[in-house]
Amino acid sequence: MSLDHYVTLGRSGLRVSQFCLGAMTFGEDWGWGSSVDDSEAILTRFVDAGGNFIDTANAYTKGHSERIIGGYIRSRDVRRDQLVIATKLFANLYPSDPNGGGANRKSVVAACEQSLRRLQTDYIDLYWMHLWDRFTPIEETMRALDDLVAAGKVRYVGFSDTPAWKVAQAQVTASFRGWAPLVALQIEYSLIERTVEGELIPMAQELGLGVTPWSPLRGGVLSGKYTRENKDTVDPGRGERVRMFLTERTFGIIDELIRIAGELGTNPAAVALAWVQSRPGVDATIIGARTLSQLEGNLAGLEVTLDEAQIVALDDASTPTHSFPTPFLQMAPTIMHAGATVAGVPSEPWPMAPNTDEERY
Repeated sequence: MSLDHYVTLGRSGLRVSQFCLGAMTFGEDWGWGSSVDDSEAILTRFVDAGGNFIDTANAYTKGHSERIIGGYIRSRDVRRDQLVIATKLFANLYPSDPNGGGANRKSVVAACEQSLRRLQTDYIDLYWMHLWDRFTPIEETMRALDDLVAAGKVRYVGFSDTPAWKVAQAQVTASFRGWAPLVALQIEYSLIERTVEGELIPMAQELGLGVTPWSPLRGGVLSGKYTRENKDTVDPGRGERVRMFLTERTFGIIDELIRIAGELGTNPAAVALAWVQSRPGVDATIIGARTLSQLEGNLAGLEVTLDEAQIVALDDASTPTHSFPTPFLQMAPTIMHAGATVAGVPSEPWPMAPNTDEERY
């Protein structure tokens, strides 16, 4: 499958490429990342390949990421309307200003105006709340976002990194009040981070939110760069943020990625990305790249088709530990159906059920 095979995002009609280009590394203002020239080269390759979905945030490289994207669109022969530009509100770029960040009406409107200026555009295709602001009523946030949609400054809205119950509250509130609904959910999801399968992804599927996973390679941990043999010698660039994930469980996952990549004639990163993109509820996976070679390696993920045995091997190597009630609910079919198969889901006989009329009260 190529980058120009598009999907609709959630229950919206917005067409997006199945890989979204993450722009967190655009700019060198954080001490790591891509130069302006390299960032523009990455954008050019992505767009030329058919990609139309680009994700950034007001926080990324102190706002420089947005400016690079805006400058690229202005200076190159790129039609603004062909791109789906997503950015985020929440981060405070003005230290000590209590309303400089968050998701209250004042900060939402101000952040939008600042992002529009840096992006050099008059509208944002998809505007994310980057994190949940627990100090602001969700009704205030959703109404502010709805006003931006009504004003034509934003086309669609979504949430990122927010508890499932709060996302559900926001979506139901918007539905009851006739406000712009959430169309997508951005969450961390990878072979290392699968706890989102407990509540966040089922919630997104139920409420019609397209899932756009971030960090599908866990900051490069699953790229194939790190092995048991070199873990103490390879400089991860981001220091302890990478080293903390180099556990025995992670190396078990990496072993499977390397093995399957060998079977398919591709690279481990492409296999990891193909696994994420194939998961239920996922519409578009966010890929990052600091270099053109990294981008090419990641784009190869769209050409990978995993067979059932390969998926099972990766699933088994990465089995997550979910929080209550997800593990407890695994026994629900047995208690509910007592040996019957319903909707294709078999169940075991319930040993505590009565077997005869004499046992049944």
